Amino acid sequence: MKYRQLGKTGLSVSEIGLGAEWLERQNADEVKAVIERSEAYGINILDCWMSEPNVRSNIGAAIAGHRESWIIQGHIGSTWQNGQYVRTRDLEKVKEAFQDLLIRLQTDYIDLGMIHFVDEVAEYNKIMDGEFIDYVRKLQKEGTVRHIGLSTHNPDVAKQAALSGEIEMVLFSLNSAFDMLPASEDINQLFNEHYNENLRGIAPERVELYQICERENVGISVMKGYAGGRLFSAENSPFGVALTPVQCLHYALTRPAVSTVLVGCRTPEEVDAAVEYETATENKKDYATVLANAPYHSYSGQCTYCGHCAPCPAYIDIAMVNKLYDLAVMQKEIPATVQAHYNSLSANASDCIGCAACEKRCPFGVSIVERMKKAVQLFA
Repeated sequence: MKYRQLGKTGLSVSEIGLGAEWLERQNADEVKAVIERSEAYGINILDCWMSEPNVRSNIGAAIAGHRESWIIQGHIGSTWQNGQYVRTRDLEKVKEAFQDLLIRLQTDYIDLGMIHFVDEVAEYNKIMDGEFIDYVRKLQKEGTVRHIGLSTHNPDVAKQAALSGEIEMVLFSLNSAFDMLPASEDINQLFNEHYNENLRGIAPERVELYQICERENVGISVMKGYAGGRLFSAENSPFGVALTPVQCLHYALTRPAVSTVLVGCRTPEEVDAAVEYETATENKKDYATVLANAPYHSYSGQCTYCGHCAPCPAYIDIAMVNKLYDLAVMQKEIPATVQAHYNSLSANASDCIGCAACEKRCPFGVSIVERMKKAVQLFA
């Protein structure tokens, strides 16, 4: 296993980490098997955003006796209320949930105290100017939290965090599909220029984010590196071709400032598949050739989250709604974080007025109004 420094935290983290979200559906023995396989490979960082009590307890039992082997990203603002996950800024509930996290993980400190799930700039500003950040600072001063981080899917929020001087690292959703921006609105010219290591073809706001993080020494830990598994299927991938776990990992790990990719694993075998990256040949890591040779027709009718559909008169972030819809339909049940992210949008698919102005701007011929209707039904 190779290790990288996580920004200004100074922590040395395994470049393959464990995203524990999928362990929520596993029993105690299955959780322990994944944790033990990960540790055997030298994986030393895990993210626990989940508020569900059993998974927290199962992880705590699995790492008991070797807590010091793990760097834990523990989230502040993820709560369990009336039998379900709720993201909140209600400080009383936040404090209760964070203490529960410590107790169930059988630890008296969290290495990376993550300000949980901040996806709008206005909310970020409110957090950083109010009692929430004061509570996080108090935790750090007491040593209960060693370093302050923030999780977001929004590059504008991540940029502000990176420039704050206080947020030491960010957990950010990053993969080739989320990054992609067509160089041209002519579908036949999309990949005349190959994806490659110098960031051509990536949305400019995301390029700027990665460069700011590198300059400011703010580490990035990656979530959604596989796009919820969507990239493994030619049918579901916006590229019309399938990528392997190794290729997805190589894409993320070659972005500036990225220190680790947190891979969601249900089984030890899925840990094996991720760790294959460490011994893979350059040919097996090569995602650029696969994307460059993707059939052009595969983009027709598929949202690539490029944002050309904007602006929306109803202020819907259409690309984000489509992204969340695609992540949701890849699973048998809608992941709690995806549902919560959708619910937190200031405008969502239910606000669509059906004007179809977005469809005229879409270079891929996506039936956006119809997808908004489907999203309303799915997330109802």
